Amino acid sequence: MLKEEKSAMESIIMNGCEITYDIHGNAEGPVLLLLSGWCQDHRLFDPVVHLLAEQHKVVRMNWRGHTDPLSRLEDFGAKDQADDVIAVLNALDIEQVIPISTSHGGWANMEITDRLGTDRVPQSVVIDWIMTEAGKEFIKDLQDMQNPEQWFSGRQNIFNHWQGVSTNRAVKNHLNKEMASFGYDMWERSCRVIEESYQKWGSPLKRMAALKEKRPIVHIYSQAAEDGYEELQSRFAEQNTWFDFKMIPGETHFPTLESPEKVVEHIKEYLSISNLI
Repeated sequence: MLKEEKSAMESIIMNGCEITYDIHGNAEGPVLLLLSGWCQDHRLFDPVVHLLAEQHKVVRMNWRGHTDPLSRLEDFGAKDQADDVIAVLNALDIEQVIPISTSHGGWANMEITDRLGTDRVPQSVVIDWIMTEAGKEFIKDLQDMQNPEQWFSGRQNIFNHWQGVSTNRAVKNHLNKEMASFGYDMWERSCRVIEESYQKWGSPLKRMAALKEKRPIVHIYSQAAEDGYEELQSRFAEQNTWFDFKMIPGETHFPTLESPEKVVEHIKEYLSISNLI
């Protein structure tokens, strides 16, 4: 049963969990589905949603447990997130969809993309998803935030790293108010699921290469994860012609907040391309 939320988000119960979403635009064609990373919500897309809705029907959807940052749920992972999304798409009679995910929402994006096939998901977009294999420092950060005695300081360390020298008000608000509103329960879960995803797949590039049906996928990002990051993706693209990448110079890992017009430009440009495979 649908209901109107004070936040203007619609609410629906799927798989025993509340999923909230909103819809913008009414254009024909594939629906653009905006999916955040862990410990983020639909507000990450505030600067881009109306720009995308000028030419597309756009749905923003929050993961289970992400409408109320302090809610406690039974454990779940990327497959459960995909279950929820697919159930909502079916309930809304959305046949063809293009998932657009940020950060480690990419693991669930690829699960959705894989399970729905090319007829329902003709293209996919990932934004600022770390394409490399997980290094020791990154794994340590993930493990620190799974420790109830270290998670808070560990979270602050990555916030400081993500913000860097940036004074962008939208980025600061996103980190210090929106992401910081999630407590240990969700941060511990997210870091564990992310760590397990890297252990299972090796890297996002390898996860994409394992898709049963290939279709165009573009990675839009604003900071290199390490030296040689562009070369890594370039080599992958040479071997897998369905993959492309676009870098937007920025100070942080949040291009939808720092450079929304450029993100929208790349998305629209990519969606206009056909017969890439």
